[in-house]
Amino acid sequence: MLDTLRRTIQEVNRAPDLQRALAVIVSRVKQAMLVDVCSVYLVDAEHRQYVLMATEGYKPEAVGLVRLNFGQGLVGEVARREEPLNLENAADHPAYVLSPETGEEGFHAFLGVPIIQHRKVLGVLVVRHHERRRFAEQEETFLFTLGAQLAGAISHAGASGNIDRLLQEPAEARYFLSGRSGTPGAAVGRARVVYPLANLEAIPDRPAEDIDAEVEQFHAAVAAVERDMRMMSARMVDSLSVEDIALFDALVLMLRSDNILDCTVDGIRAGNWAPGALRDTIRDHITAFESMEDPYLRERASDIRDLGRRILEHLQSSRPTVREFEPGTILVGEEVSASQLAEVPVQCLAGVVSARGSSASHVAILARALGIPAVMGLDDLPVSRLEGQELVVDGYQARLFVRPSAAIRSEFLRLQHEEAQLSRELQDLIELPAATLDGVHVPLLANTGLLADITPSLRCGAAGVGLYRTEVPFLVRDRFPGEEEQRRTYRQVLEAFVPAPVTVRTLDIGGDKLLPYFPVQEDNPFLGWRGIRIALDHPEIFLTQLRAILRASEGLNNLRLMLPMITGVGEIDAAIVLIRRAYQELQEEGVSIEYPQIGVMIEVPSAVYQVQAMARRVDFFSIGSNDLTQYLLAVDRNNSQVAELYDALHPAVLRAIGQVIGDAHRSQRPVSVCGEMAGDPAAALLLLGMGIDSLSMSAASLLRVKWVVRSFSQSQAHALLGEVLQLEDGKAVRELSLIHISEPTRQLASSRMPSSA
Repeated sequence: MLDTLRRTIQEVNRAPDLQRALAVIVSRVKQAMLVDVCSVYLVDAEHRQYVLMATEGYKPEAVGLVRLNFGQGLVGEVARREEPLNLENAADHPAYVLSPETGEEGFHAFLGVPIIQHRKVLGVLVVRHHERRRFAEQEETFLFTLGAQLAGAISHAGASGNIDRLLQEPAEARYFLSGRSGTPGAAVGRARVVYPLANLEAIPDRPAEDIDAEVEQFHAAVAAVERDMRMMSARMVDSLSVEDIALFDALVLMLRSDNILDCTVDGIRAGNWAPGALRDTIRDHITAFESMEDPYLRERASDIRDLGRRILEHLQSSRPTVREFEPGTILVGEEVSASQLAEVPVQCLAGVVSARGSSASHVAILARALGIPAVMGLDDLPVSRLEGQELVVDGYQARLFVRPSAAIRSEFLRLQHEEAQLSRELQDLIELPAATLDGVHVPLLANTGLLADITPSLRCGAAGVGLYRTEVPFLVRDRFPGEEEQRRTYRQVLEAFVPAPVTVRTLDIGGDKLLPYFPVQEDNPFLGWRGIRIALDHPEIFLTQLRAILRASEGLNNLRLMLPMITGVGEIDAAIVLIRRAYQELQEEGVSIEYPQIGVMIEVPSAVYQVQAMARRVDFFSIGSNDLTQYLLAVDRNNSQVAELYDALHPAVLRAIGQVIGDAHRSQRPVSVCGEMAGDPAAALLLLGMGIDSLSMSAASLLRVKWVVRSFSQSQAHALLGEVLQLEDGKAVRELSLIHISEPTRQLASSRMPSSA
């Protein structure tokens, strides 16, 4: 049964639409469990009914006609209880309701399991049998597992409109996908799907602009793969037996099979571009092989998958990499990267939607820096079906509407207008100081990474740069940038803000920031090779960057140098040796520069407890609240399954930050916060109470935080902090903080929700 389960799940995952997925389920379940009936009921939320949408064993004409009200019948009982219902004789149960349209008279045994996704019942999966019997535990778990799998297909269908079509109702966006808020805000635009190279599953549907050209490119890619195979065979002829070498010939035969060639060409001529047609062909062939009983033939599915990827690589290499983007572009992908975001002109980018990641993902951070609404962690995002679709991105409530109704579109356009008006009102604060009611000055600095961030940061009155992410220029290239390339980039940032300080963080890659040309494969990248560890292990990369940064500061003298991911004083000592070496080399070359202030980021728990030792070596500290929260709470911020546990206002995080500030001040060292906490008005108020020296945030958040700073005295913030530290969870902390914020400020600190959507 486990083998049947695996193959059924694979077939469901590859089903082209919901109707096919439902048909697969009811057919395979009926066969596997040796039952007389298998049926699927889906929720019609608008009419509060469960609708029979697929069946094997009941009358076919009952599909779409049989409807049970919420709470009605055994189906309603399964949905209400949100757990399986296993009955020897269904008619004996008080909730039993006969549906004569199905022809279910005479069926006794009943097993129903709920189909649940994100705590929401989407439908019920049911099997029936003529004989009286209680289904075994193994059968129950089998059906339950399939129900869980079907939930994903239903969520996909909700986004693509398939449910509306199945229910024969006009698509009015009654269904939407929920994720995690990456950036507050609202956007209305059209989807542009981005995808990683050589990933068939990520390829979107896209109309073929020139069918003949697409066919020609496909045949050329197949020919290239065939050449590759024959070359590999030739290279291995002395190392492998004749029988093993024959495997390459078998792959060539599979490659040249009429099924693969003809099916793909047919898909192209039907209007899909070559990568999309290839994806469908390979998917169908994989499904066919994986459903075979013979183990040898089943394993050929992996060969088909490999051939598909190889063809795709050649298809992609033959296409220009420059892409054009229209105004109102909403960037969509399985995992949108920083480099993909950077490819889109800021004036064209309306929103970001990523199936993976969270609000603390670096692409979300970049989106916030640009003031672009973003929704992350949509596990069931049907990426391949969204190219060119009209979308509404609700960054406030982390929702995505696909093909929104006129009412939804109008509501979010109104919300956009209100947000723009609020931003205009905040402009009055630009020239005013960021000082509390009792005269404590708290410099508000900008986080930057893209050169496009410079102008917005200056326009909102940033007092300098608290975090310049040097990895961004590395992420947007296909190779390591040279010293002069780096110098020019850094110089632009330093010049733009002179004489205000600019804190430049040295290269911080690893974790969720991987360079395409410097791959790092690790089981646990966040606890692995990243940040300063890579820099110290590759002094040739580190020294080149240090020289570029120091040269960029010539004649400006507003540079502060910051080291990321420090876990102990040994790393600081080793880094300072290299900093001094780069400085001395430039001095000897006649470059006139001042030795910069050096600071470290407090991002890992070990650093929290070594602040006083570090203070003897560095000039300042900056708390990276994103990573510090991640490590303290043991939460991968990019994992949508646990991202909701990520909370920078967790009492443990607040106490750790308070200890860092206290120890740093006792050592007479200033402390800043450059993580997302700094741009959160509720969190900024608490940091003010801790005595933070400065805050660094995205340009989009700066004026909102300035409003908060100017609305309170530090003594008021300190009193609130005392109350907050008595609480036991982050939610209570946020609620109490918002209560203490005045009404106009609370509107800035809390999510602004659409009134009707």
